[in-house]
Amino acid sequence: MKKHFAFLMFIAPLLAAGQLQYPTTKKGETVEDYHGTKVADPYRWLEDDNSEETKAWVQAQNKVTFDYLATLPQRDKIKKRLEELWNYPRYSSPSKKNEYYYFYKNDGLQNQAVLYRQKGLDGKPEEFLNPNTLNKEGIAALGSTSFSKSGKYFAYSVAVAGSDWQEGYIMETATKKILTDKIRWIKFSGFSWKGDDGFYYSGYDQPDEKTKLSKQNQNHKVFYHKLGTDQSQDELIYQDKEHPLRYHSAGLTEDKRFLILQVSEGTSGAEIWYWDLQDPTQDKFNLLIKGFTTEPDVIDNYSNRLLVRTNDGAPNYKVVLIDPKNPGKENWKTIIPEKEEALQGVGTAGGYMFASYLKDASTKVYQYTYNGDLVREIKLPGIGSAGGFGGEREDKEFFYTFSSFSTPPSIYRYNIATGESTLFRKTEVKLKTDDFVTEQVFFTSKDGTKVPMFLTYKKGLVKNGQNPVLLYGYGGFNIPVTPGFSTSNAFFIEQGGIYVSVTLRGGSEYGEKWHKAGMLENKQNVFDDFIGAAEHLIKEKYTNSQKIAIRGGSNGGLLVGAVMTQRPDLFKVALPAVGVLDMLRYHKFTVGWGWAVEYGNADSAKQFPYLYKYSPYHNLKQGVSYPATLVTTADHDDRVVPAHSFKFAARLQEYHSGANPVLIRVDVNAGHGAGKPTSKQIDEATDIWSFVMYNLGMPFREPSAPVQKKGF
Repeated sequence: MKKHFAFLMFIAPLLAAGQLQYPTTKKGETVEDYHGTKVADPYRWLEDDNSEETKAWVQAQNKVTFDYLATLPQRDKIKKRLEELWNYPRYSSPSKKNEYYYFYKNDGLQNQAVLYRQKGLDGKPEEFLNPNTLNKEGIAALGSTSFSKSGKYFAYSVAVAGSDWQEGYIMETATKKILTDKIRWIKFSGFSWKGDDGFYYSGYDQPDEKTKLSKQNQNHKVFYHKLGTDQSQDELIYQDKEHPLRYHSAGLTEDKRFLILQVSEGTSGAEIWYWDLQDPTQDKFNLLIKGFTTEPDVIDNYSNRLLVRTNDGAPNYKVVLIDPKNPGKENWKTIIPEKEEALQGVGTAGGYMFASYLKDASTKVYQYTYNGDLVREIKLPGIGSAGGFGGEREDKEFFYTFSSFSTPPSIYRYNIATGESTLFRKTEVKLKTDDFVTEQVFFTSKDGTKVPMFLTYKKGLVKNGQNPVLLYGYGGFNIPVTPGFSTSNAFFIEQGGIYVSVTLRGGSEYGEKWHKAGMLENKQNVFDDFIGAAEHLIKEKYTNSQKIAIRGGSNGGLLVGAVMTQRPDLFKVALPAVGVLDMLRYHKFTVGWGWAVEYGNADSAKQFPYLYKYSPYHNLKQGVSYPATLVTTADHDDRVVPAHSFKFAARLQEYHSGANPVLIRVDVNAGHGAGKPTSKQIDEATDIWSFVMYNLGMPFREPSAPVQKKGF
């Protein structure tokens, strides 16, 4: 007891808000007129990520933040435990190409997973491509990968420091020799091979070096690259000069007959064009499905017709067969009718379709013929998330993964003819996941809508209103949040916390109606759902407002920023990561314009009012005591530019009153999150959990030894 008291006496003064001296942030006098409403933007100067002034501000903020984090009493123990938990082999599902099986493996603490191959399932693995050798800091990550039709060549893209910009390379698979071909300025694109001769891809013109991470991206183009030629000779396949703010992607059906062009004006809605390469009379793309009010995607061709997943007249999606020569909706043939559950996607393998649905955010998969005949429901191991249902037409089997909040990904081998699933590889982690319990709870949101959430915690939980909670959500862009294992979250659960994932409106968990209920003028529903989840947990005695931390990234960062400004009293800790926090100017940077179909645009007099009403940056108020906040972003984030976080943190520090720290952590040589090296993931997790546990009053618990099991 004496030791504990002395410790508190030492540490508490150091961490008191009064002792935290935030960097002085100058205020500009920028005021902008939005449809008659004058809006001050005093920190606009922080949008210039190239200025020496901004760089100095970032450096000063990082010093305050990292000095604070270094004083947290349990940090060293937390980092040691996280390194232990992360240090286990992680595999991807294998996929077969000719005589080889290809798979990714991370030995544990490797910064990037290595791509291996082996002859047959019992063959000796050999290293095929190791991204850890591409950059000494481990910040180069593989992006898209694709084999040519024969498997002779392998195309892959590399992203450095988390940027969306990628460079493409070609490898000769037999020798593993890297060819001289190099494709630059690829963005939001894969590679679609035309035999072994070359491939289609999408990209932009070369940007200005100084503004490549922030300037608005325009004129997305489709090219064809012929193997062995310089990129300057690539054939321009498609561009739309009249609509510079559109995405364009092209890909061939598996038999290489149809070249499919998908056009979108943002993250929702698409238009589909096709080119029948076997038709000598067709010399350009023809329209298949007019945009942009529905979400169609081509699954495959069935002879001279196209199988398409669509939500046209079916909010939960259906599969239809379309004759390109007669593409009118009156001629569509329904192959898989709409179900009560939302159809998330359709894969193909062995001449069959594999339709993945969500039932209350848990995966269900059905096997169909191309005629739409149901073959079987695939029996999954339990309630959770499964993926990887697909392969090539000649395949007799494929491999898929299954995981849950308490179950690390296991890999299953699926026999297409018999429907038998057999466990191929089980992942063993260094903690007792058998002690974890997951329950799904439904609560009523503000407008009467029933909303589910998953709670995962250790056995023996007592509802005494004192349990620490991490409340996570996303709620947007038609993206589902489903049960899945996270080493970082497992640590929090091991420490006695309740990890809660809320199935917010805005996602695809219940189809397009659920998505539309959380977008545009309905976005407040998402925030109400999240607030309602916290209130329900308090009401049911799981926790109290001083024990709740909230977390979300990107659109989820917007979620956290919005609810902490609307209900600062409801949460003790807020963790907005790489968030969209300035809703009036997000569309002016890189690809932000593509989100206007989801959010709306402040340039519109109709849409400005609701954006202004919830925009986190604009709704911070002077003299309010906000939750302990750790804003996180990265200097190479060209998806949601760090200016969002910079401006929000500056105003938060200006307005905040009270004892809670409000800090920003700016990672260097990192981006929006994709491809983040393991070392950076552990460092970030250490800082976040140290911050959360200290501010929630959670003591560090030494873990009990896990039961050793025989691996597979």
